[in-house]
Amino acid sequence: MSKTPVPTEYDDTRILGYDPLVPPALLQHEIKASAESLDVVIKGRYDSAKSLRISRQLYSDLTSVVGLPIGSEMLDTISPQYFSDFLSFGAIGARTTESQLHRELASGLSFPIGFKNGTDGGLAVALDAVQASSKGHHFMGVTKNGMAAITTTKGNDCCFIILRGGKKITNYDVESVKAAKEALPNVPIQVSNSVAEQISNGEDSIIGVMIESNIHEGKQPMPPAGSGKEALKYGVSITDGCVSWETTVEMLTKLSQAVQTRRSLKKQKVSN
Repeated sequence: MSKTPVPTEYDDTRILGYDPLVPPALLQHEIKASAESLDVVIKGRYDSAKSLRISRQLYSDLTSVVGLPIGSEMLDTISPQYFSDFLSFGAIGARTTESQLHRELASGLSFPIGFKNGTDGGLAVALDAVQASSKGHHFMGVTKNGMAAITTTKGNDCCFIILRGGKKITNYDVESVKAAKEALPNVPIQVSNSVAEQISNGEDSIIGVMIESNIHEGKQPMPPAGSGKEALKYGVSITDGCVSWETTVEMLTKLSQAVQTRRSLKKQKVSN
């Protein structure tokens, strides 16, 4: 429940209250991104401000201490202001690729953005999103100081599509990748057994893979509010089902071998 109730003179009849957010610039000053560039407690307290600090600290540790480039899904249009200086790339999900707000957001982000194809497996929505985000836009947004403002963007010419299949189909087979290649030259895709084979055969439009991976395979339901993190099994996803760490290592090994084969094929073509 909000700590700041809505004044009676406001006309927001369905709003329970407003709580202030720390300005993005202040949080960025407090937890800085280094030149090289926690765990949310489930106790029934929906502390978004604390979550922002924990997330930013995690991103700082990953990029500064570990030295690991990271990416993140753009779930909303405000939180990227808090983390964008840490990210190497971003993704927009299948259910929000068609969202005009997310396309406007992508047009102003300072890193590449991948749009997943629609839930039906079709490419049209993602292609439209890439084209729309490459252009400049004018829209209502939030500044680094946490102020509402009219935002003007230049457009993002580093957008791409992510082939993630559909409800009942896959779209990262040979023919689907060929069709996507004709529309856009570079396509990251969600990993499957056929991907390594395509790479080994010299397919150069596949520039990356997305693997839903965790320490242990499967997924688990979110425990009831107030139960605490003790109710969760460590290393198991609470969102989408994931493959285990061992399976991930096997996948990456196969992909590495496939990439080496593709490089050898390219060298042969050049020498011929």
